Amino acid sequence: MKIAVVFNESFPQITDHYAKSSPKELKEMPFFIKRGGDIIAEYEYIAKLLRKAGFKAYILNLLDDIEILFKDLQKNKPDVIFNLVELFNEKSGLEKSFAGILELINIPYTGSDPIALGLCQNKNLTKRLLGATGINTPKFKLISKLSKIYRTGFNYPIIVKPAMEDASIGIENESIVINHHQLKERIEHVFAKYKQPALIEQYIEGRELNVSVIGSENPKVLPISEIDFSQMPDTSHKIVSFQAKWDSHHESYKKTIPICPANLPKEIELKAKEMAILSFKAANCRDYARVDMRLDKKNNLFVLEVNPNPDLSEDAGFARSAKAAGISYQQIFQLIIESALTKKRQLIIN
Repeated sequence: MKIAVVFNESFPQITDHYAKSSPKELKEMPFFIKRGGDIIAEYEYIAKLLRKAGFKAYILNLLDDIEILFKDLQKNKPDVIFNLVELFNEKSGLEKSFAGILELINIPYTGSDPIALGLCQNKNLTKRLLGATGINTPKFKLISKLSKIYRTGFNYPIIVKPAMEDASIGIENESIVINHHQLKERIEHVFAKYKQPALIEQYIEGRELNVSVIGSENPKVLPISEIDFSQMPDTSHKIVSFQAKWDSHHESYKKTIPICPANLPKEIELKAKEMAILSFKAANCRDYARVDMRLDKKNNLFVLEVNPNPDLSEDAGFARSAKAAGISYQQIFQLIIESALTKKRQLIIN
């Protein structure tokens, strides 16, 4: 079976869509150094693991040119697309559009379909769906136009997020606001910088849990991972900000420490896993996803986000939970491909 590991890393320095490593000048850029020095080699490593598992695997970089995909399909005729495309033309909203193309050409591919990808990027719709399904989520409100006064009915602190982003884009220490002046200022910041509505949400003080799910028709929950905030300075809010996820030089990156498996009372663990499966199915996720939750001081669980197609890097949360379950890094990709080949392409309704 032939697998095309498809991704989209478009830089002027990259000209070969089959290149197995990044050009030297990119490896010297801070962003790439932070991610291991060679982003292209990370994808080739995945293909190498698949080849070790008996697949004929190769990598394909779209370079923001969809014609590259169509030409490769004619040339190499892959049986399955391992879909690692997260954005196109620097627009994360086009992630779902690429999955839509794969649906149209009717080729098996890994990960969630356009419905799930589009839904989960729209925080307002996701939270409305979760609430309608009976899943507990923090109180929220969508702010779609600027105003002199924002009447929330919430208690402070409040967290303010861009309504249509993922990967913690737009979530910073300043996103937590404690008075009306800060709230107005942060909403205006979201409008100005991200050109989209703001989602305001009741901030839940407590423990942050990442609950990973693998499979489609019979999804399984992996061991729960917790983000330990105990080393965070008093000047920083206990959240997983953009800097905590992606900026290795930032203090938050170094002091948001994952613990897997999380030390939880059995009844809380079971409840979190149940909520993760319900959220996974409600959002119509497939193959693999991560559900982020908060556990407050009264042991109430709140779903914050549903993340289809989460980061599969070896040091990321999904792989960490898989390892705790006794699933090797290579086996993750095998299991995802098996799921992609057996899943029913229809809405999961329970």
